[in-house]
Amino acid sequence: MSQSNPNYFRLGLFVFAGFAAILALILVFGTGQLFKKTTMVETYIEQSITGLDVGAPVRFRGVKVGQVSFIGLSGSLYEANEPFPERKEYVVVRMLIDRDEEKLLGPTKKLPKDLRARVKSQGITGVNYVELDYVRDMGNYKTLPYNWKPQYLVIDALPSQTDIFFSGVRKVLDNLGEMNLAETQKKFDVLLTNLNTIIGGDGNNNTGIAKSVERLNVLLGRIDEVANKTELELLMREVIATTVILRQTLSSMQGDTISSIDNLKQITDQLNDFAKVASRYPSSMVWGEPPPRITLPQTGAQP
Repeated sequence: MSQSNPNYFRLGLFVFAGFAAILALILVFGTGQLFKKTTMVETYIEQSITGLDVGAPVRFRGVKVGQVSFIGLSGSLYEANEPFPERKEYVVVRMLIDRDEEKLLGPTKKLPKDLRARVKSQGITGVNYVELDYVRDMGNYKTLPYNWKPQYLVIDALPSQTDIFFSGVRKVLDNLGEMNLAETQKKFDVLLTNLNTIIGGDGNNNTGIAKSVERLNVLLGRIDEVANKTELELLMREVIATTVILRQTLSSMQGDTISSIDNLKQITDQLNDFAKVASRYPSSMVWGEPPPRITLPQTGAQP
């Protein structure tokens, strides 16, 4: 009996040491989480959030800033007193952000108007998370209306990329359903008939593009035959030789032309002098004496 007491004492001491070690680990690794300030926010989603569970990360531009803490329906949280046909039945996603409310809101004490939440997929695993980011084209995305007082700060949600894709496909299908396919087919048949007439002709005055192409090929063939004949080459040589001779003739005539112009200028000057004398002494033109005779001196004569 005395031998078993020390064993119990050692066992109790070992258990106590184990609890102390576990408590120390909790204090070391959990102190930061226990005293960290957080802020609860929520968003409302109208579409399905399959793949999003409690504990999913909340990221801002890829950086983790919190986690999803609650997922429920607005019908049970805020619209319990409303008739079922009038309930919005939004999906309420509450998120715990790793920042106190004062730092999250900033000096304006309000969330940014362009801050939006969107459910995104992490890949082929099917696991989703919440992405927070600012949007520029806020007018393209309507905010969901609600008539209750939220319990926490509200971040408006954007439709997921999958919902946007299927919404676009649905719109395309709706537009196709509204189209008059029978009338469109008739117009398409008329268009094909007109194209065939333009290409092949109608058998009357319109010979069609195909016949015009054949004529153009014949014309190009004739032009090619004329261009390859030796007579055309000889003609071009003669034209070139004639051009050279004409240039040489014009060059030789240039000197004679300049001389003729000088003589014509001298005659014009003499006529101008004659006209001046006639205008000053008109009588000399009729009764004037002839000019004195000029006697040349004889060779060897003394003066």
